[in-house]
Amino acid sequence: MFYKLKVHPDSKQEKALRKGPDSFELWVKAPAERGLANIAAIRLLSAQIKIEPQKIMLVKGATSPAKIVKIRD
Repeated sequence: MFYKLKVHPDSKQEKALRKGPDSFELWVKAPAERGLANIAAIRLLSAQIKIEPQKIMLVKGATSPAKIVKIRD
């Protein structure tokens, strides 16, 4: 399964908003450098959908706020 994410790095608080059945908008405290925001976004998404972070793989958008992730089996 694939999820579309819109990530807002450097936020004051971490929160997730489900926009649809396969899309989320995420606010993370981590900065958008060295992949820190990506890691924080994956952790926040994993908590929201109740799956281990290791099963989430970033497919597209490593340097963009718009990302696509895949849930591995």
